[in-house]
Amino acid sequence: MNLLKTLGAISSMTMVSRITGLLRDSLFARAFGASAYTDAFYIAFRLPNLLRRLFGEGAFSQAFVPILAEYKSQKGEAATRTLVDHVANTLVWATLLVSVVGIVGAPLILMAIASGLSGDGLDRATVMTRLMFPYILCMSFVVLSGAVLNTWREFKLPAFTPVLWNLSSIFFSLFLVQYFEVPIYSMAVAVMVGGILQVAIQVPALRRIGMLPRLSLNPLAGLGDPGVRRILKKMGPAVFAVSAAQISLLINTNIASNLGKGAVSVLQYADRLMEFPTGMLGVALGTVLLPSLSKANSEGDTTEYSALLDWGLRLTFLLALPAAVGLAALSTPLIASLFNYGEFSGKNVAAATAPLMAYAAGLLGIILVKILAPAFYARQDIRTPVRIAIGVLIATQAMNYLFVPLLGVAGLALSIGLGACINAVFLYTGLRRRRIYTPHAGWLAFFLKVVLAVAVMGGAAWLMQGQLDWVGMRAHAILRICALLLIIGVSAAVYFAVLFALGFRPRDFMRRAK
Repeated sequence: MNLLKTLGAISSMTMVSRITGLLRDSLFARAFGASAYTDAFYIAFRLPNLLRRLFGEGAFSQAFVPILAEYKSQKGEAATRTLVDHVANTLVWATLLVSVVGIVGAPLILMAIASGLSGDGLDRATVMTRLMFPYILCMSFVVLSGAVLNTWREFKLPAFTPVLWNLSSIFFSLFLVQYFEVPIYSMAVAVMVGGILQVAIQVPALRRIGMLPRLSLNPLAGLGDPGVRRILKKMGPAVFAVSAAQISLLINTNIASNLGKGAVSVLQYADRLMEFPTGMLGVALGTVLLPSLSKANSEGDTTEYSALLDWGLRLTFLLALPAAVGLAALSTPLIASLFNYGEFSGKNVAAATAPLMAYAAGLLGIILVKILAPAFYARQDIRTPVRIAIGVLIATQAMNYLFVPLLGVAGLALSIGLGACINAVFLYTGLRRRRIYTPHAGWLAFFLKVVLAVAVMGGAAWLMQGQLDWVGMRAHAILRICALLLIIGVSAAVYFAVLFALGFRPRDFMRRAK
């Protein structure tokens, strides 16, 4: 398998997802701005989304994929199909139970995670939480499907799947919002419709490879399966590892809810832009690497294991550094061009620009964690990332005490970014100490050349964007977007031209997985 080609395919699907996500958020900002109601929506969505990441994309995938790869390579198709059936049954019934608890206990949960909500805002958030909580049931199946398809090296569909949620939200915001007595509720319904669509698209793909799960009416069916017990045992520490970051997000949401109306929303808008490079590079690379690393580990091929990591890290520095500098240099143009319409004012632009710049400072660390952590998960070592994550949680909240009084909402973003950098440093140190990863020769020269190219690119982007009044161009939306795209295109051309002049060639990053 050509890893660079596969990465390109996943990144292209992820780009479609991120572009439609930006359009979704742009329409959301146009319709609702940044207000107490938008805060209520984002807070309501935070909890089911957190549980999705915790039990689905996070702990479950990290525990399931290495064991699934082991079954596929060593135990045959029948045993693998049985494992998928039993795991699916356990996961679906567990998330169904959690959904019921969340719906019933929504008011108490919201008071715990967003103490700044009160009155009408709390009532609206309660209704939307109840509407969206079953989303985790849909996403548990989607995440299971993605893990199976990725193990079979079917990467495109899982990367494309989130587009359906974005399209659902876009459709509701354009055509159905006016039919709701409380307009913001339409976005909560759109989330559930998007979840159902994402489930539906998985079924043909799973049937094609013979791995469509057969669910049982017995919630306990499959718990006696040794493979399921192994996955649950691995999920225990994995939950702690993933929950450390998610708990930090919950704490930050609670802090933001006390920083004034709209604070939660502007943090979300900045987070959306930060997730663009994170998804296209970090998530895509992690998706490509985890099955390949798991396979190399199951075969005892330490040379291949280290080579895969080295390839992933070089690509990360090559693409994440310019993305971070670009986000910082173009923060105002990005926020203004994408969100400064309708109810989203110039004041909101300034408020969202600061956390975006703060996120940019830690973007490299955020992406590196998504590359380095799978190196432990592929070896079925989840305890090490857990210990590191708990320490990072403490450090992140300690930084909040320092940065939030000085920087407000931007302080929350800065703490998350710097916490990720600390996480990446400790993960890297752990890999080196265990001799799991040995860097290939030429890293110093590689890094210096990338830094030089990034500096030239960043200077060009900053000079170009400073020539325009981005908020003042609000009435000329198409012109403003075209100007932004031109600056991004010229900056990218400058960056890659400098790299080419310094001797970089695409073939240097070609890599085939065994």
